[in-house]
Amino acid sequence: MSIDFSVDPEFAEHLAWMRRFVDDEIEPLHLFYDEMTDASWKRATAPLKQQVKDRGLWACHLDPELGGQGYGQVKLALMHEILGRVTRAPEIFGNQAPDSGNGELIAIGATDEQKDRWLWPLLRGDITSSFSLTEPHFSGSDPTMINTRAVRDGDEYVINGHKWFASNAAKADFVLVMAVTNPDNPPHKAASFFVVPRDTPGMRIHRNVFTMHHPYPGHFRSGGHAEIFFEDCRIPADHRIGAEGDGFLLAQKRLSGGRIHHAMRWVGQCQKAFDLMCERAVSRQTKGQLLIEKQMIQELIADSSAEIRALRLMALHSAWVWDTEGGSLARIEIAELKYWGAQVLGNVIDRAIQVHGALGWTTDLPLAEMYVMARQMRIADGADEVHKSFVATKRAKAYTPVEGWPSQHVPTRKAELRERFAEFIDHEMANH
Repeated sequence: MSIDFSVDPEFAEHLAWMRRFVDDEIEPLHLFYDEMTDASWKRATAPLKQQVKDRGLWACHLDPELGGQGYGQVKLALMHEILGRVTRAPEIFGNQAPDSGNGELIAIGATDEQKDRWLWPLLRGDITSSFSLTEPHFSGSDPTMINTRAVRDGDEYVINGHKWFASNAAKADFVLVMAVTNPDNPPHKAASFFVVPRDTPGMRIHRNVFTMHHPYPGHFRSGGHAEIFFEDCRIPADHRIGAEGDGFLLAQKRLSGGRIHHAMRWVGQCQKAFDLMCERAVSRQTKGQLLIEKQMIQELIADSSAEIRALRLMALHSAWVWDTEGGSLARIEIAELKYWGAQVLGNVIDRAIQVHGALGWTTDLPLAEMYVMARQMRIADGADEVHKSFVATKRAKAYTPVEGWPSQHVPTRKAELRERFAEFIDHEMANH
């Protein structure tokens, strides 16, 4: 089976338009993001979103029946490579986290009535959402460890628990919560998802957790990463998405494709950092020479170039495996892509900062923010260690244990094969 990442001329033209649109329209506007209110940002981006919709590129990750284009993962990967250059660009294309993943999860598990209530407004961009899985005292990389409970009480569920890093919860119209409903089931069948609308009694958003990206008190433009307490929070039973015990399965469906999109956005981020690094190297002089003439700088650029190309090919190959063999058979490739790609992202941005010296450390360039966000990616959507453990375990299953000498033990192999090649063997040389 041949591997082909090429696209048809019509889609290639879409990609060319996206590059111009992101560079000429979205990136200039994004420079003033922190100087706008939410209302002003919404007003400024509305005509841009309409251009995307008019071109048929809105929410392309969705199937046609959900208003998307039904593009395969390779096409989506190529799109996200472009969107990755600007943090807010996915929002303009209807593909921002956590709404995009939440939409996919609800689309898979929801009833028609639930889709009318939450999915369609979410896909149109009329409302926003939050994803609440991680808990402060249990491993966020292992959803089977969560302790938040949802107990059925007649026509309602009563939720009690403690969550944090619920992205966008402070501003969201609803929070998609994972809670244990069937504690006696095996861990992967114990939890379910629930939609908890904003201002539901018993859901208390305690605070936004300060991070390296937002380390000090102030206004959280993005909605932040909230710490939430659920204290006898009652919701109607029809707010459960999917069957009881389907939570882990729905979470996996939500995350897997998104990891390919993340990785290709990282390629875009890497390329932006690489562009800045090379521009600096050919412009800045020290000790009478341009930086590009210094061997250490050449090594930084060469290593970055090779890693970006390898990451891009790795991401496209993962997308190709998904398109040709199905998402379930691409899990190992995606896990490798997730941990390795996040490390490449951090490496390339770090080198770009180093080449710029003190300027790279300041917020006068986008590198500082890019670096902080890159560090998060080694933890978000599963820590590096979890993905490495999964990859190693799955890869090793393809091998059969041997007793005694390894299968490639040379004396044993030669003894087994000597008779087969006896006519060619010079015994004098063999005994030398």
